[in-house]
Amino acid sequence: MEKQYCRVGSVTPLAATTDAVHLLEHQYQLFLEKASMMKNTQLGEFFENKAQKIKKALENLV
Repeated sequence: MEKQYCRVGSVTPLAATTDAVHLLEHQYQLFLEKASMMKNTQLGEFFENKAQKIKKALENLV
């Protein structure tokens, strides 16, 4: 029996996609909306932190 390699969990680098900026902008908006819906909760803070990380990534790309 031959060895088979599974791609589960494999990651495609974000820079490899042509519309990385568009994708990050969309994710940023989604996380901001989720954070605003769940103000003053731990989940809201989590979404806010994710949005800030995405914003930093956007600034590095542009």
